[in-house]
Amino acid sequence: MLVPQVLLVVLGALALTILADRRGLQAPLVLAVAGAVVSFVPGLPRLELSPDVILSVVLPPLLFSTTTDFSWSGFKRRWRSITNLGVVLVLVTTAAVGALAAWAVPWLTLPLALVLAAVVSPPDAVTAVAIGGRLGLPVRVLNTLKGESLVNDAAALTLFSVTTARVTGEDTVVDGLIPYFLFSAVVGILVGAVLGRLVHLVRTRIESPTTMTAFAVLLPFTAYAVAEALEASGVLAVVAAGFALSRRSVRAVYATRIAERDVWNVLDVLLEAFVFAYLGLQLRFLLEDAAQDGSRTGELLLGGLAVLVGVVLVRVAWVLLGGVLMREVLGGRFSPDGRHYGRREDVVIAWTGMRGVVTLAAAAGIPAQLGDGTPFPHRADLQVIAFLVAVGTLLLQGSTLPRLIRRLDLDVPEERAWQEEQRRRAREVATGSNHRILAAAREQAESAGERQVVDAVAQRMDRLAALREEDADDSDDAVTGRRAATRAVQVRRAMITAQRAALVQAQEDGHVAEDAVRDLLEQLDLDEAALTHRGSPRL
Repeated sequence: MLVPQVLLVVLGALALTILADRRGLQAPLVLAVAGAVVSFVPGLPRLELSPDVILSVVLPPLLFSTTTDFSWSGFKRRWRSITNLGVVLVLVTTAAVGALAAWAVPWLTLPLALVLAAVVSPPDAVTAVAIGGRLGLPVRVLNTLKGESLVNDAAALTLFSVTTARVTGEDTVVDGLIPYFLFSAVVGILVGAVLGRLVHLVRTRIESPTTMTAFAVLLPFTAYAVAEALEASGVLAVVAAGFALSRRSVRAVYATRIAERDVWNVLDVLLEAFVFAYLGLQLRFLLEDAAQDGSRTGELLLGGLAVLVGVVLVRVAWVLLGGVLMREVLGGRFSPDGRHYGRREDVVIAWTGMRGVVTLAAAAGIPAQLGDGTPFPHRADLQVIAFLVAVGTLLLQGSTLPRLIRRLDLDVPEERAWQEEQRRRAREVATGSNHRILAAAREQAESAGERQVVDAVAQRMDRLAALREEDADDSDDAVTGRRAATRAVQVRRAMITAQRAALVQAQEDGHVAEDAVRDLLEQLDLDEAALTHRGSPRL
């Protein structure tokens, strides 16, 4: 019965995700709340997966896919801010919230409270980046949030592994909390980097995009399993492997990049939807388990509220006070270009503390038993509080973040000018290489017809280059040109749609063989993908 239950949860979660997107609602919040409500349906069977399944199957692809959409140059440029938020703040949050949880929930010991704090310490930047990107949040802030989300997941989950090992009494290869943490981190990073490099070397000798994509999909699971077998951090191994492979993805053929992008997008949607719905469906059963352990629901909810307030206030205080220190005391000495974030940017970063899929997946991954086989103490309490914190931050911060960004008006003209300059340089590099290739092709032409073809290509490239220059212009003629180009793209897309429909109908009527139709449909798909990425004459 387990597989049908999981499939039903996934299908229901996808349906709710579609509904939430159409209504402009936060899909994670809708899924968690809906799952919690459904859990109270009388007679509903409990769906409970092994913690090892959550940690080894759900988390690796989620973490790995994040690296595929992250700029390494952006990480290097903002590494101090990313390290501050993604590592130092995670440690501070774990210590502060752990002490608060041990005080607010009297039956939690400090080791158990630290496990809980490690679970709730990493914010999830997916929602914040989506909102910020839509509302024009500065790119340097978006890059910092993306980098923080990647690094803090790794740091928090490594802390989670270390703290749970201390509670369960498992023997570790290195004695002591800090030495074991360092061993776990260093070995995990080395394992991931080596495996990522090996997979890249193998893929350079493969011509099939499908096979290359298969290697990429297997890599996060392999990196996690190998690192865990060495008692190191599987999470850091996954992140390191992702960086090692994604940095070299530009050397892969375009079909591989398209295929991998689609694969990770699909896995992200499926796994995130499942995790939020899954833990929501556990709520009633977790409350019942907590009651059997002697925990009172009212006290548990108050403890969850205290932890929620704690994670929000720790981040706000750390970011705002750190911003004052960097601007007023250090004068931006350690910031790129000598300029730290402004006060309004600090406010936005301080308020992007929504907890998400990693927190819920880690909570579901809390071991069911100690090393001696006895039940993990107050496991249900920890999971309930983690659920309350995730839902609470989505309600409190996720719902107010768009209004806050609009009110602060964070437009940065200098950053826009810098980005445009970088795009101009990239266009110059691309155009220069085109001219060299065209000149060589014209010299190698063996007939007048071949030279005419090369000249036609050169004229087309010149027209596109002119359109790109006009694209940055605000004159009426430039606006008219962009509208015309946009209309041309719309007409071409309509033609592709009509061609696809005609081909499908011809195949169904038996007028054209299926293989011939499939080949032409693949070409139309690539043409439409190019138009989708274009959207304007920038390409």
